[in-house]
Amino acid sequence: MKKGAVKWLLVFMLTTLAVALGGCAGDKEGESSSQITIGIPQDLEDSLDPHKAVAAGTKEVLFNLFEGLVKPTSDGDLIPAVASAYEESEGGKVYTFTLRDGVKFHDGSLVTAEDVKFSLDKCADTSNGGPLVPAFSNIESVTIADDHTVVVTLQEADTEFLAYMTTAIIPKANENPDTNPIGTGPYKYVSRSPQENFIVERFDDYWGEKANIENVTFKICANADSIVMNLEGGSIDMFARVTATQAAELSDKFDVLEGTMNLVQALYLNNAVAPFDDVRVRQALSYAVNPQEIMDIISDGKGTELGSSMFPAFGKYYMEELNDTYQQNFDKAKELLAEAGYPDGFSFTITVPSNYQPHIDTAQVLVEQFANIGVTANIQLVEWDSWLSDVYTDRNFESTVVGVDASSLTGAALLQRFTSTASNNFINYNNADYDTAFANALASTDDAEKTKYYKECETILATDAANVYIQDLPEFVALNKNYTGYEFYPLYVQDIAKLKLVSQ
Repeated sequence: MKKGAVKWLLVFMLTTLAVALGGCAGDKEGESSSQITIGIPQDLEDSLDPHKAVAAGTKEVLFNLFEGLVKPTSDGDLIPAVASAYEESEGGKVYTFTLRDGVKFHDGSLVTAEDVKFSLDKCADTSNGGPLVPAFSNIESVTIADDHTVVVTLQEADTEFLAYMTTAIIPKANENPDTNPIGTGPYKYVSRSPQENFIVERFDDYWGEKANIENVTFKICANADSIVMNLEGGSIDMFARVTATQAAELSDKFDVLEGTMNLVQALYLNNAVAPFDDVRVRQALSYAVNPQEIMDIISDGKGTELGSSMFPAFGKYYMEELNDTYQQNFDKAKELLAEAGYPDGFSFTITVPSNYQPHIDTAQVLVEQFANIGVTANIQLVEWDSWLSDVYTDRNFESTVVGVDASSLTGAALLQRFTSTASNNFINYNNADYDTAFANALASTDDAEKTKYYKECETILATDAANVYIQDLPEFVALNKNYTGYEFYPLYVQDIAKLKLVSQ
């Protein structure tokens, strides 16, 4: 569940009722000239192991602790990280990585080729089902050529595979990665107080450019209604993804930076549950919706309309023309409902994580739009951990409004989840033509051909109304004017190392 939005998804999360009621109020402790407190809407509850983390809100925080052999930049490029160099050969079937000298883990140990092999093998392992990184199912072998060289050989050539080498390198010796995160990133883990905060500090032995701010506290602010109060009161210095209304309420003590979330916000439909197992019903809902009206109401018209599961930051894959697949047409929607056996409409539930105000606001507008075609939608607010378990994992839901982000800079990162056998296909989408088009995209080593097949996938999702597509949400970042240096990414991450005090 990027950026500016991927980082767009959905990124959308809650904690316990006690925290929700209390927000993140309270004075910051231990004021110093080199610290920042950042509000986040949810606790890191799924896992501190970067290979197992599912929630976008967890991954965007862990981005500061972990690195792969390569890492993304705010410009959307991939640059060497734990590896100092890499080489692609045999048409994208073999990738050879030269490890950077002297890279240390946060526990002080040096990164070895064994650690790299362990990390990649762990994510490719299928003993408990599918691999932790779906693209790793294509790995034939990970071999250590020498102490500074690791070779990844694929079963089939994949010219996008380098993007998956952002997968975190972790120490083989760490027996408890779920609770004791050890990486190579610019910040290292200090402590976590469940439902309260997650604390990190600058890693002074970091191989690259050191972070500017020494101490960082991620403070859980599950109560969206208290965010402005906490910013103005000084208990937090920054909050990403404030709403347009919240941004307008802030004083001149804050800069409000504007980007996009880089995610696909949609009404995600459980395609295996009636009546959403009928394409005519899904299409009817799509005809009932006006994304621009939603953007006008919840964010002063800002945002980017989407017609499928791809957002503009992915450049060549994005198809703006799919926005015209459905234009609001109540008569057409009613006609489709009658054909599907629902001439008088029907009722259904929209399950929404209660700590993501933009998704709640969107759901409220959808309720009104669906009423125009005789369909009654009821909003059910749930805590984030309940959403993860009930909706995402168990697929026990009818519909949900969230944002889905991309885990890597590849078309597959957004489109793979809708293949019929994907473990993260939480909407239970099943379309043989889609599976074929996606398989063709993966198999192709020609960029133009691969792009053509990805676009075919996007078109199928749109015409089949797999979901009711809405927008790539705008992202408003509230940052105390004592700080500067914030950068938006085309993925759903927060790069805290770039932040610095204005006086620095």
